[in-house]
Amino acid sequence: MTAISRRLPSVAESAACVAALCLWLTVTALGVGFRPEHTVMAVVIAALFFAAPATRRLTVALIPFFLFGISYDWMNLLPNYEVNPVDVRGLYETESALFGIGGLTPNEWWALHTFKAADFIAGVFYLCWVPLPVIFGLWLYFSGRRNLYLHFAMVFLLTNLVGFTFYYIHPAAPPWYVALHGFEAVPGTPGSAAGLEAFDAMTGLGIFDALYARNSNVFAAMPSLHSAYTLTALLYALRGRGISLAWRLTLAVVTLGIWWTAVYTSHHYILDVAGGIACSIAAYLIFEYALMKWPAFDRFTIRYTNYISNGQQH
Repeated sequence: MTAISRRLPSVAESAACVAALCLWLTVTALGVGFRPEHTVMAVVIAALFFAAPATRRLTVALIPFFLFGISYDWMNLLPNYEVNPVDVRGLYETESALFGIGGLTPNEWWALHTFKAADFIAGVFYLCWVPLPVIFGLWLYFSGRRNLYLHFAMVFLLTNLVGFTFYYIHPAAPPWYVALHGFEAVPGTPGSAAGLEAFDAMTGLGIFDALYARNSNVFAAMPSLHSAYTLTALLYALRGRGISLAWRLTLAVVTLGIWWTAVYTSHHYILDVAGGIACSIAAYLIFEYALMKWPAFDRFTIRYTNYISNGQQH
């Protein structure tokens, strides 16, 4: 066996990779619309998969995160507001009844009490919503905690799938929508950076304006998955042995900061945040105490862990 042949994937592995990429790109092009980032992502995945055994294992390990991005994108195939009516008024009135401050929702109260330091801190916290969990996952992977990494990555994916399902069951408008457009749901309404515009103005970066301008469906506020992601990472930081106090404190502080930011910037109600927390905890419990008790699934995770550890599927 030559050095080159040892570096290349098997025929079965190559066929699976090519078939998966073709399926993803075809469905995306026909149903969602092809964008430059799809090409970039496909090229990066293929390059990593075929480059070397180590990068191939990493690519396979990252599949849960790829599936998260793809499933989010594919929700555009069938917008949730075409499945069920959008809740604009009900969530607002419930929030006001439960948490109202002098006749205002907490979002409305904060909108009248903003200050520059809080605007900046809020932007920093919200920028961590996906990057920090991904960095934590990569740290688990490269520090040799492959089994813990896989559990975290799969629960991260499951958290999203639970949240996406609820988006279809109960489409809901965010607080900023009520402030800008009232109580009538209008499909196709462009996204808004809302309270995060202050961070963009302060820094001149325009990060949040760019992010939310690409949001094709604003009626996905309940549950707040922003509030779920770092919590899921925190659960596994607490679960894993030998995870440093620095990691645990960082994830705990950022998680609390994101919960506050979601309300402070009018991106979510407190009820949305509670829903995101529930999604994260539910996904964790379902995975660890239901799916992992299923022998077939347990065997699958063992094979998956073996593959991303040494390329074998024993």
